[in-house]
Amino acid sequence: MGVLNVTPDSFSDGGRYLDPTAAVTRLHAIAAEGAAICDVGAESTRPGSDPVPVEEELRRLEPVLAVVAGGGPLPISIDTSKAAVAAVAMDAGAVLVNDVTAGRGDPDLLPLVGERDGAVCLMHMRGEPRTMQEAPRYDDVVGEVRGFLEERLEAAVAAGISEQCVLLDPGIGFGKRLQDNLALIAGLQALTALGRPVVVGVSRKSMFLTLLGREVEERLAPSLAAGLAAVARGAAVLRAHDVQETVDALATWTAVEAAAR
Repeated sequence: MGVLNVTPDSFSDGGRYLDPTAAVTRLHAIAAEGAAICDVGAESTRPGSDPVPVEEELRRLEPVLAVVAGGGPLPISIDTSKAAVAAVAMDAGAVLVNDVTAGRGDPDLLPLVGERDGAVCLMHMRGEPRTMQEAPRYDDVVGEVRGFLEERLEAAVAAGISEQCVLLDPGIGFGKRLQDNLALIAGLQALTALGRPVVVGVSRKSMFLTLLGREVEERLAPSLAAGLAAVARGAAVLRAHDVQETVDALATWTAVEAAAR
């Protein structure tokens, strides 16, 4: 899952693709580099970020959605927690709604996806982006995240979404300490046991600043390593900024695993 942020303030690439031409060019590049789907977002969810009005979110998305509506180079996921934004994106052809609030931010979102026979990715996050990193604490992070995702899966199905159309995301870096993030990756099989594909996003996360002292532009190697560790434990999708490098790492890992059989 290639990441395309059309925002001025995302932690990794904020401002880089806010220009419509740059955004469309990057969309095509993500496809050419081998992504299976592109996750497009117009509202930053980095720690400390503030909400964006629906009108502004849609304004930022307009040039990318125009390409998607015209056929587009690959399937699109819309990274939003707002039903109004999801509706416009799905009208344009988006096939997945990636909601960091797991349907809690807007009560109309899950019913909308159900009515449209769409797919949804439900993510665990403690609090909201603006406050989520203010002293998060867990007694059993894997168990707590599993329980939350199981409950939200049930809520999605109750809203009319087919269980086969639900993906789950443990929310690495969203209201988590370094030890929580590492425990979730190490214990990922407890989440895959819920029977739905698990999405993992470790790309350029601040956990690598804490672990290694690496700034954003220095986090490719640890992102790839953590991503492959997640895949080894059952992750079905890696959400990544560095698409070509992630595709190559996955292809190499898969070839080695095949040779071992």
